[in-house]
Amino acid sequence: MTTFEFEGVGGIRLVGDERGEPGGPTVVLLHGGGQTRHSWGGTADVLAERGWRAITLDARGHGESYWSDEQDYRLSSFAGDVERFVGERLERPPFLIGASLGGLTAMLLAGEMAPGIARGIVLVDIVPDMEQAGANRIQQFMAEHARTGFASLDEVADAIAAYNPHRSRPTDLSGLSKNVRERDGRWYWHWDPAFVGGTADLPPSEIGDTERLMADVQNIVDGTPLLLVRGRVSDLVTEEKAAEFRAVFPAAEYVDVSGAGHMVAGDRNDAFTAAVVDFLDRHR
Repeated sequence: MTTFEFEGVGGIRLVGDERGEPGGPTVVLLHGGGQTRHSWGGTADVLAERGWRAITLDARGHGESYWSDEQDYRLSSFAGDVERFVGERLERPPFLIGASLGGLTAMLLAGEMAPGIARGIVLVDIVPDMEQAGANRIQQFMAEHARTGFASLDEVADAIAAYNPHRSRPTDLSGLSKNVRERDGRWYWHWDPAFVGGTADLPPSEIGDTERLMADVQNIVDGTPLLLVRGRVSDLVTEEKAAEFRAVFPAAEYVDVSGAGHMVAGDRNDAFTAAVVDFLDRHR
């Protein structure tokens, strides 16, 4: 694995990791809001072992990527960062895998801003018309300790366990250090708190434009393979929302992962990775 930096929209410094052979078919993995590129570690390792070039990126304001001085967290800016990376660093169109915010980024990018930029797309527990109650719960979880932080990693683990009660609370807390940073004796999430809570000067307001994003998905499925992976106990992409999506976009492939909530890759990485590998191998 190699770590690299590149410039996104407006010159912001962004960070990513690359695994696998440089000449292999490429997959770019885009994490969800409040996550980092490390959320893809297990899947990226498997992809590299199977001959893929797996690239994981920290979105602006997340992980080791820089926070935006202009508080520019528009969905179009997230997408523009990926467009710039693909155009400047890759020799041919990659597959895109996007979870939640990353999936919305892929919709806007491939369906509107740069058609043809992707050979295929995997949407991980995200659809344009998401369940509002689930979206509100995510927003509340992200905003609750965004500015106050936590006194210990145990408190971080408790907060995650309360949000994800179906996932076992980890006994080894060292892995949490990739999601938080220590400052003045307290632990803070590894992302800019201006991203949530409506405080950013330029927020990702496009997320609420369901009609626009539905049109973007239609543009994608007209010529590009697309897979929706849902967590079976997700409250963001409920069974009803998934059925509505599949009715509108019958060409889209679909996998429902049992035992997983919204954080599908973290809840059931084995099943999630198997579904992704199957999709990629069939369309490579």
